[in-house]
Amino acid sequence: MLNRDPRKSWNPVVGSGRIASLLRFVLALGWFELAGHLAAVSAHGLAPYLGGEDLYHLIQRILLLFLLVTGYGYMGLAFDRQQRPLSAMGLKPRPGWAREFAVGAAVAWGAVLVVAVVIALGAWLRIEFWTEPRAFWLLGIDLAVIAVATLAEEVAFRGYAFQRLMEAIGPTMATVLMALLVGVVQWATSDGTGVSVLVAMLTTVLFSIAYLRTRALWLPWGAHFAWNVCLGVLFGLPLSGVLDYATVVQGRALGARWLTGGSYGPEGSVVTVFALLGAIIVLVMVTREYAWQYAQPVIVPGGMAVDVAPPAAHTAMQAAAPPAGSTLVQIAAPPPAQPLPPSRGADESTSN
Repeated sequence: MLNRDPRKSWNPVVGSGRIASLLRFVLALGWFELAGHLAAVSAHGLAPYLGGEDLYHLIQRILLLFLLVTGYGYMGLAFDRQQRPLSAMGLKPRPGWAREFAVGAAVAWGAVLVVAVVIALGAWLRIEFWTEPRAFWLLGIDLAVIAVATLAEEVAFRGYAFQRLMEAIGPTMATVLMALLVGVVQWATSDGTGVSVLVAMLTTVLFSIAYLRTRALWLPWGAHFAWNVCLGVLFGLPLSGVLDYATVVQGRALGARWLTGGSYGPEGSVVTVFALLGAIIVLVMVTREYAWQYAQPVIVPGGMAVDVAPPAAHTAMQAAAPPAGSTLVQIAAPPPAQPLPPSRGADESTSN
């Protein structure tokens, strides 16, 4: 009969192997889908009591973020034995996190600006403004929605799940596989084209590299937030075919679909593909300091331990020695030097 330790139980999800990490990755994706459903149902019930339909999307995103952070935090504690699951997830409250956010936002803003300028030069970019008081109220809500929604997506796709995938297949293959998964979902659930699928994959690569360069979510969150705000709010263009964020500014691009993206927006434009490729290069260049500071591999010491106690005789000799500075030692002056006898050669030269 086998004797088993009752404190240990076999669990395929717990462990440091690749299979266990892959299972935790799949479990994390499943929790993302379930959390999204729970957040939507709960927001429908809470919205009438917390501000009406205007706040539905904000409530839904807040609930989703709470469920994701709580669920992934529990997984980190239970399955990965993490002492600080939020920090391990990438939400590290370290100095300079706001600067990381700003760097990511600047890179994304530059890419969107290039796309908008090229579309304006090659097609007709029409901009209209809605300046009613309600428009500014909705603008504030939209900015809050985008901030919370992009953070929730980063927690899901660059946080716990992505890290478990990295443990299983490495950072490069994890980035490629995550981009492929996003592309497949984009193709199956939207009205986009092959170009829009490629754009979705490239944005995933951009945000994943932003995480890998800093090992935190601040930089990818800043890039993700600025990308959505610049397209959907600042220029008022469709965001993956959705015009919900075009409130104060309402834009419309008229021209060839390959250039403007049509009703899907700039994320269906060929120009955006090249803009994202350039943004990836720029991101790698401007984050060299972050990569050196945060992304270097941890050096694990090897060999034999060197913290060996000294011999007992040496310890006894140190204990018996008088303490330093307690005894003064006087050194006597040397005797005066005696004159040397003259040499024979000197006597002979004197007698002559």
